[in-house]
Amino acid sequence: MPIPPYVAHLRTMVGRELLWMPGVTAVVLRPAPDGSGEEVLLIQRADNGEWTPITGIVDPGEDPHVTAEREALEEASVVIAVERLVWVSAEFPITHVNGDVAQYLNHTFRCRWMSGDPIPGDDEATAAAWFRLDELPPMREHVIDRIACAVQNPRDVRLGL
Repeated sequence: MPIPPYVAHLRTMVGRELLWMPGVTAVVLRPAPDGSGEEVLLIQRADNGEWTPITGIVDPGEDPHVTAEREALEEASVVIAVERLVWVSAEFPITHVNGDVAQYLNHTFRCRWMSGDPIPGDDEATAAAWFRLDELPPMREHVIDRIACAVQNPRDVRLGL
């Protein structure tokens, strides 16, 4: 997983110790081709194989909504438009595969797909695909919660309807 240059620089000073960082989740939605509702764009992460929406670290001086748009293009080769901020949350500390410890202030955005076919755009993802909201792959509870906050009827995602 590429580490942003400023984070790599911080790591030279603090090692693997906890870093508090701003992050984003872009829940990218589009109408299902058959008109049966909405689909969500997910990527399969290269570091742990889990399916998630687009995520990323906010660069210094970058607005979080711009990060969401940048990360969608970098990770899944799609152009998106941010519609609105739907949730801000302090996540629990995590230890990344490389041993770095981080805690994120996550900004979750509801986003609209504009163009592009989802394919991994960098080495952070091994797959990128659209999923019907009632046919999501297994995901961690907090990831499902982020998607639920972004859809029109959060109850539908939570219940798998």
